[in-house]
Amino acid sequence: MHIHLAPMEGITGYVYRRAHARYFGPVDKYITPFLSPTQEKRMTHRELQEVLPEHNQGLPVVPQILTNRPELFLWAAGELAAMGYREVNLNLGCPSGTVTAKGKGAGFLARREELERFLDEIFARCPTAISVKTRVGKESVDEWEGLVGLFRRYPMAELTIHPRLQRQLYGGSPHWELLDGLEDSPWPVCCNGDVNSPADCEAVVRRFPWAAAVMVGRGAIADPSLPRQLKGGAPATRGELRAFHDSLFEDYMAVLPGPVAVLHKMKELWAHLGRQFPGGERLLKGLRKARTTGDYLAAADALFRLER
Repeated sequence: MHIHLAPMEGITGYVYRRAHARYFGPVDKYITPFLSPTQEKRMTHRELQEVLPEHNQGLPVVPQILTNRPELFLWAAGELAAMGYREVNLNLGCPSGTVTAKGKGAGFLARREELERFLDEIFARCPTAISVKTRVGKESVDEWEGLVGLFRRYPMAELTIHPRLQRQLYGGSPHWELLDGLEDSPWPVCCNGDVNSPADCEAVVRRFPWAAAVMVGRGAIADPSLPRQLKGGAPATRGELRAFHDSLFEDYMAVLPGPVAVLHKMKELWAHLGRQFPGGERLLKGLRKARTTGDYLAAADALFRLER
């Protein structure tokens, strides 16, 4: 069973991926936060930094593209192919209202005829393999049967399925029953959604033993050793977590424009990582209020000194 790390905007960038691989062993596939090509056919500075080969050397990275225009997808895929990437991932899963209102991400799923024309063109002309990350519909589970029928027409490298509707965002229960019967699919299936522990992964594998991979997201940000545990490895030690944290902090200080940006980035991480520190609520509150790197590091040091 392969383990993939889901993209999380603001967290799983190249600095995070490199540190994660260094301290907890690489996953089988890292999907980048999405690139959203503009009409001018250019990447932003941030997007370019994410996919530069020198920032991802030795890592199994797949860039993700968010667009509903085939010419922009193909342009971005061409640029990525020129950098040496052999696979790109199409985002049909982002549930954000600002994305779906433009008919992108999971919002594209409701535009079936337009989506079909889009897929026809990109699969006919793309210079790389294409994998897809999708939700099971926008408003109703009744949409899924038609979507699966459409997807079966294309030679996807992999289909990652988050079995929630767009309108559910990340709440409610995943509709795992919609994946039953996909064992004869023409593409490898990756299961995604609420895999926050080894027990969660075992339940998915028992139900879908034919699945090629499991994707972890928020659970792995809260416990970066989770992918290792899913392959039979050990949970993170406090020393590993501290070394991982310190490496991230130092690398962000080296590449971000200043301490304010670094503190913002690290606090985003602690919104998830804080679950590893039961009893540390007061210290976490102090960390969130820190305005200087000195105050932040003092609060982080106190957290790492807490007894487990």
